[in-house]
Amino acid sequence: MAIIVLRAWYLPQYEPLDQIEQRPHDLRLNKSSLLKTALRADFLDDLTTVQRSEWFQRYRLGETVEFYIEGSGSYTIANIDVLSHEIYFIKSNRLSYLEPTLFFSSSDRPSSDEIRHALKAFIANTPSRLPLQLVESPRSPVPRLQTPVLTHLRRALLFIADVTACPHLDGAVALELGYAIASKRCNQILLIEQQSLDRSPLPVAIPSQQRLIYGEAAELATLLTSHLQTLLAPFQLLAHEHQTHSPD
Repeated sequence: MAIIVLRAWYLPQYEPLDQIEQRPHDLRLNKSSLLKTALRADFLDDLTTVQRSEWFQRYRLGETVEFYIEGSGSYTIANIDVLSHEIYFIKSNRLSYLEPTLFFSSSDRPSSDEIRHALKAFIANTPSRLPLQLVESPRSPVPRLQTPVLTHLRRALLFIADVTACPHLDGAVALELGYAIASKRCNQILLIEQQSLDRSPLPVAIPSQQRLIYGEAAELATLLTSHLQTLLAPFQLLAHEHQTHSPD
C-alpha cells in the first residue's frame, strides 16, 4: 500500500489557518482510516523525536493536544500507541478557520456610531498577539444576506450587533443576528443595546454575559472593554491573559 504523507501542525493556541500553513509542520502522518468524526494514522517521524516533543509531553500529562492535519481539518489526540506508531484522532471544533476579526452588525442609529467608535478604540488600545480588525457589512435599502457577508460573519472571532430597538430591531441586524445564532457558538456573540424607555424585548434568548446595555457613550467604553476581554480570553490573544485558556 502506497504511503501518502500528510503534514500535521501542532496547535497549542488559536492561530489562523493561513498562518498555520506558512510555518514548518510538526508531524508527518500516513492516514490509515478516516471516519466522519475520527482519524487513525501512523506517525512517520522518529520515535525519539516524537517522545521529546512538547505536544507529546502534554499528552502524557493528560492535556488536550490538537493538530491541524492538511486536507482533513483540526483533530485532538485520543490515544497513541508508540509501539505500532499509531495515533487515534477525534475531530475537533477548534476555531483555527476563524480570522482575527470582529464583525459588527450596525444600524443607522446614533448608537451604532458610538459602538463603532468604542470598538475601534478597543482595537487600537489593546495589545494583541494577532492584529485585530473590525469588519462591517455594507448596508443596502433592502436588507439581505450576501455571500461575502456570510463568509466574514462566519469566520469572525466575535459577532457584535447593535440591537437598540426603536421600536423595532433593524432588519439587516435581525438577519445577521439570525445567521450568527445558527453558525456561531453562543460565547462568540455580543449584543449591545443603548438603554431607553421604549425598549422592545429581543425575540432570541441570549445569556446575560453576552448582553451589554449602556446609558451614555462615556459608559460604553469601559463596559465594552470588559466584555470583549472576557469573550476573547479563550483565544489567548490579549497580552495580559494567562496562557492556560482553551477555546474548547
